[in-house]
Amino acid sequence: METDEILMGVALSEARAAAAAGEVPIGAIAAKDGKVIARGQNRVLRDCDPTAHAEMVALRAAAKAVGNYRLTECELFVTLEPCPMCAGAMIHARLGRLVYAAADPKAGAAGSVLDVLNHPRLNHRMAVTEGILAEECGELLRGFFRERR
Repeated sequence: METDEILMGVALSEARAAAAAGEVPIGAIAAKDGKVIARGQNRVLRDCDPTAHAEMVALRAAAKAVGNYRLTECELFVTLEPCPMCAGAMIHARLGRLVYAAADPKAGAAGSVLDVLNHPRLNHRMAVTEGILAEECGELLRGFFRERR
C-alpha cells in the first residue's frame, strides 16, 4: 500500500474515534518524513471550542512535536477538505503539503468552494493531493449524517 494511503488510513481511524465520541467524523494526522508526529479529530463538542477542528488539533500537536509553529517539512492528512479557518492556519504554519480524502462542496477551501491554499495573493503555496481514500472517508461522513436525520 502506498504511503499516502497508509497515512490517510490513520487519519480515518481518528475520524472513526471522533464519530464514536459523538463528533462529526473528521480525522487528521501530521507526518514528517513519512512518520506520524501528531493526531487530531474533531473535538468541537467535547472541548466546547469552535476552533477544535481535526486539522487545528493536529496542527497544534505537530507544532509542539517539532518545536516550531512553522511546519514546512510536514504533511497533513485529513479525511475531508479543509474549511477556510483550517486552510488559513495551514498557510500561517507554512505547511509543506496537504493530502485530503473527500471534497467538501459546501465549505471546502482547497478548491471546491474557495481556493485559499494556493490563492495567488497569499504568501505561501503548498502541494495539495486530493482523493486518497475518498470513498471510505465520504461514506463515514454520509453514514454519520444519515443516522442523525
